[in-house]
Amino acid sequence: MIFPYKFIDLTHVLDASIPTWSAQCGFHHDIYKNYSDCSGEDKFRVMKVAMYAGIGTHMDAPSHCIEGAANIHDFDLNQLIQACFVIDISDICHERYSLSVEDIINFERQYGSITAGSCVIVKTGWSMYWKDPVKYHNNHMFPSVSHQAAQLLLERGVAALGIDTLSLDRPEDGFKVHQAFLGAGKFLLENVANLEHMPPTGSFVITFPLNIKDGTEAPVRLAGLVKK
Repeated sequence: MIFPYKFIDLTHVLDASIPTWSAQCGFHHDIYKNYSDCSGEDKFRVMKVAMYAGIGTHMDAPSHCIEGAANIHDFDLNQLIQACFVIDISDICHERYSLSVEDIINFERQYGSITAGSCVIVKTGWSMYWKDPVKYHNNHMFPSVSHQAAQLLLERGVAALGIDTLSLDRPEDGFKVHQAFLGAGKFLLENVANLEHMPPTGSFVITFPLNIKDGTEAPVRLAGLVKK
């Protein structure tokens, strides 16, 4: 049987130079034991990883903001695959632009209603700056999602919300989208990559987080599935 989908990797590669919330190095991948340290014929390189949990392309669980709410390990894999809607606002975005209710309504007029249980990912185009950490961070000025738009998506029954910036909220606006979505038991995806390869509708997305016990955030391998 031929698999009818091709996979799109929506994940940024992790290294010590990537943009982080604090604008400091948040990822270390160091050699703990090298080949030359091994005696005998069998050689191994052993690596040691140290990082923030919310690094690179990552998932926020409800417990990130809501005390006593679900953690990363509480999500069953079946809860981490959804039909995907990609709302492209890259042609109108600037550093203080926020996805609006009107943007969602315009999207639905063109492509049909956003369905319950789906994942909505906002394509702002900001990922073009990923390899320029200073510009990508931009003193926490980047496109985001308005609280009103988030509320409308919750009314649609959306299960997950993602974006190709550091956060769905700018600190200057507070963290109302985090509070709304995570408070409703949903999850968030940030620093999504390669959205130019995802269609507005008709695809799926699978989120594979590190299965961290009591984790509030976790790096993910985010996979898009697009019909061949």
